[in-house]
Order: sequence, then structure tokens, then C-alpha cells
Amino acid sequence: MLDFLKNHPFAVEAFFESSIVLTFAVPKEQLQDLIPECLELDTFKDHWAFIAVAMVQTKDLRPKGFPQWMGNDFFLIGYRIFVRYTNNAGKRLRGLYILKSETDKKKMEFRGNLFTHYNYTTTDIMQTEGENIKEIQSVKSKFKVILSKKEELVSLPENSPFADWKEARRFAGPLPFTFTYNVKTREVLIIEGVRQNWTPEPVQVLDYHFDFLDNLRLENPVLANAFIIKNIPYYWKKGKIEPWKQKEDNFRAF
Repeated sequence: MLDFLKNHPFAVEAFFESSIVLTFAVPKEQLQDLIPECLELDTFKDHWAFIAVAMVQTKDLRPKGFPQWMGNDFFLIGYRIFVRYTNNAGKRLRGLYILKSETDKKKMEFRGNLFTHYNYTTTDIMQTEGENIKEIQSVKSKFKVILSKKEELVSLPENSPFADWKEARRFAGPLPFTFTYNVKTREVLIIEGVRQNWTPEPVQVLDYHFDFLDNLRLENPVLANAFIIKNIPYYWKKGKIEPWKQKEDNFRAF
């Protein structure tokens, strides 16, 4: 009865103390079956598709317009695919399709699953920092990331499909839109994010492992880029729903 609440019924704002995004490239055929029929993969050179892991430390997350003291601080982890959607006005939108979301607090799991379709679960998060490294890991979710904190010129990850960091930033996230698809009603939920001063900086990844990506059984995913963004005011607009109108060119001729 309360399913309508999941459709982002109000705007939400937060402050991103940091957002670390690792983006992996795989041949597009490997991700095609993971997205709904209304979306298409956002590809590079018509070969590579991208799945990203975002680790975000949020502060004062709350309904937009509420006083800051009513906000809560959460650590959020999102696994998402870069996609495109053509809306009913014919405009092609670049965005994300969420596969899985995690957080470090039960409160966020409850509220996130009440007001979104992102399927939050609660996990443990441990963050440690040394003089030259930062480590983020979870025992329950079986992931670990080790980053270099040295202030030096960072090279693109080995075997990245991108020629340089400028080209890689196009797939650094977050993209303006996030999409959810209701198969039964054939409706698309569009959530638009608005941010300020979004300047991603390359970060060197010393080591990583994500059990969730392993379980997708992707063949040889390549770390394509890794960025960190700090101190960003951010908010999500109220969700917008529209019926999906299958375009004529989506039909196959038999």
C-alpha cells in the first residue's frame, strides 16, 4: 500500500565529505542483461560498458529544507552501471542504474528502503589512515580498498581503456540522473541530482577487492579510473515518473 513512498516523494540534501569512485570497464555484452529494457548502456568506443563502486561519507543527510541539526551522517556504498535513457520528450539522459546499496547504519537502511528502490543493506565499515595510505574495508561485505595519499602525479590504472584523465572523467560519476524501472507498470522513475563544485581528482588505487563484483561473474573487469571528490553540497530532486514508450527502432524486424 505504501509502495508510492519508494518513488523519492521529496527532495533530499546532504553534504559529501568525500566520495571515492572506482569505475570498471567490461565488454558491453557482459552488462546488457543487468539493466532493464528501458535503458541502454552508456558505452565507450561502442565496446566498453562501465560499472562503478562509489563510497561516500555523507553528513547531515535530510529532507531538503529541513534544519541541518535534523540530518544524519552515513557512509554509503553504491554499485551502479552507467546508462542512458531517452525520455518521452525525446531527450537522451545520461545516468546510473543502481544494482546494490549498502550503508553503515540500520537507520539509513530503514529509511533508504522506505523512500527508494535502492535495496539498502547494513554492513560494517572500517576506515583507517596512515601517513601515506587510506584503507576502507568491510568484513561482512568482503571488500577492501587501499588508496595512496601521496601528493604526486597519478597515472591511469594499468590497461585502462582511456587515453588520459580528461577522457576518463566522463565516466567518473555521479551522472545527473538515476533511473528505476517498474516492470509491472512499465514506468520509469527519474531522480535528478544537483551538485556544486564537482571537481574529481585522480587517486591511486594500491589494492582492491569487491565480493559483489566477483559474484556478478564478470570476465576480467578492468579498473578504468579512480577519483576522489571532497566537500560537496549535494541534493536530489523529488522523483519524476513517466510511462516508458518503447521506440519503434527498439523492435526487431522478423
